[in-house]
Order: sequence, then C-alpha cells, then structure tokens
Amino acid sequence: MFSDYTATELGSIFAMQGFAGLILFAVFLLMALGLAIIFGQMGVINMAHGEFMILGAYMTYLTSNLFAEYLPGLFDAYFFVAIVVAFLASAALGAFVEWAMIRRLYHRPLDTLLATWGLSLLMQQSYRSIFGAREVGVRIPDWMAGSFPVTDIVELPINGLIVMLIAIGVTFCVYLLMFKSSWGRRVRAVVQNRPMAGAVGINTAKVDRMTFALGCGIAGIAGSAFTMIGSTGPSAGQQYIVDTFLVVVFGGAASLLGTVASAFSISQAQSTMEFFLGGSMAKVLTLMTVVIILMFRPQGLFTLKVRK
Repeated sequence: MFSDYTATELGSIFAMQGFAGLILFAVFLLMALGLAIIFGQMGVINMAHGEFMILGAYMTYLTSNLFAEYLPGLFDAYFFVAIVVAFLASAALGAFVEWAMIRRLYHRPLDTLLATWGLSLLMQQSYRSIFGAREVGVRIPDWMAGSFPVTDIVELPINGLIVMLIAIGVTFCVYLLMFKSSWGRRVRAVVQNRPMAGAVGINTAKVDRMTFALGCGIAGIAGSAFTMIGSTGPSAGQQYIVDTFLVVVFGGAASLLGTVASAFSISQAQSTMEFFLGGSMAKVLTLMTVVIILMFRPQGLFTLKVRK
C-alpha cells in the first residue's frame, strides 16, 4: 500500500491527514468538554448532547441570516456574536431541562439515558418542523475563506484554523473555571461529597443546574464552530455522539487532561486510517483499539473521583 507513494507524497499525505485530524480533534474536544462536565461531574448520560450542539449550529445559521439581511456592513463580525448566542441558547435550554427532568433522575444513570434519548428525538423533530428536513449551510465571512499554503501540495484552510483556536480557547476557559474559581471548587466539592458540601452551605441544586447548563452551552459552541466546516441538519448531532462518549470514557471521567489526550489520539488515528482504509474500517479499528485498551485500563487514561 505504502509502496505506491514516494516519500514526498507520503509526507504530504500524512501532513494533510494530520491537519484534518486536528480539525476533527477540535470538534471532538468541544463536544467532549461539555459531555465530560455532564457525565463525568454529574453522572448523567446525556444522549441529547448532539442535539444541543445542533441548537448552537442553528443559532449560528439564524444569526448569519439576520446579519446578512439587516446588518450587511457588520457581516464579517457575525460569527463572534453567533458564538455567544449559541452558548446562551444551549445553556438556557440545558438549565430548563435540568430543572424539568434531570434533577429527578440523579443516581439513576440508565433512566437519564432513556430520558435524554427521548429528548433527543423530540429536539430532532422540532428542528425538522422549524428549519426543515434538509441540511442548511452557513456563509462564512470573507476573512475566514481561503487557505494558507504550506507546501506546493499542503494547504491549511483558515476556517479549520479558527475552529482549532476556538477549541483551545474554550478548553483554557473551562480549566480556569473548574480549577481556578470559587465556583469550580464548589462543583468539585459536590462531586466528591454531596452531603458534606450541602452541610457547609453549598447550594447543591444550583451547582447541578449551572453545571448541566455549562456543559450544554459548550456543546452549543461546538455547533457554532461546526458550521464553519460542514452543513447542519436535524440529525447531524447523532454522527458525533458515539465518538464523543468514546472520547470521554477513554480519557477518564471528569478528567480535563484525559479528555484532551483522548480526543487528540482518537481523531488523529481515525483521520489517518480513513485515507488508507476508508471511513467505516477506520471507525471499526479505532473502536476496537479503544475497547482493548479499556479492557486493561477500564478507568480510562486519567482518573478522578466522580459522584457515586
């Protein structure tokens, strides 16, 4: 297989696939960060996480249309507004879902799986009713179009670089929020010992709601970033939910470093194998490798205490 290519061609292929893997890594990381907070910190299996991502994507689509129609002179800046709108919309819906449904299902993970799976179907149908069944695309600003030539063969798309920068920025903000703020200390206290946290005056119900809202809001940011590299449809989130759970479990529940390492390794392996073996075989081999590793290390790459 490799003998059909020269050394230069192989280097270019691996470079292009490596960068494609970095874009996939950025999407996986943004999705997995929100899910790691919800699943790792709260023990909630949120099967509707992909639909919160698509909510962010549709908010970006609506924002771009509003700017194109009413504020065409500011269209180049719409994406920054769209990220904020996507985060707020997804976080607000997440807070409502936690209040209306999730708070009654803590310590019952299988029930959260069934409930959020039903929620995902409801959200998908709502998207079809509101936006239609066909996929929609977002026109990216002119400054995000084009690419940077690295060699005569390899070019780096600017929109892919922007998505990676967003992923890095969000990861850094989550780190500061979870490990350098008083709110993050309250979250970790609730995770480690809920009765004691409540005894010292921490409003555990509020912490739960804000944590779930934060995870859903980050998924909304992932959806906003996703519109820069792909089209959006009612069921597009289902394409990433399995890979996202795989990233979280493989990295270790509630571990920020594990999530980053897992997202990077899975995305790079999958992207490289897709070129030589095809998409389906690449996913199968990636899944088999992760399952084998988890057989010997079921706690994942990194381990932190999580809520029992």
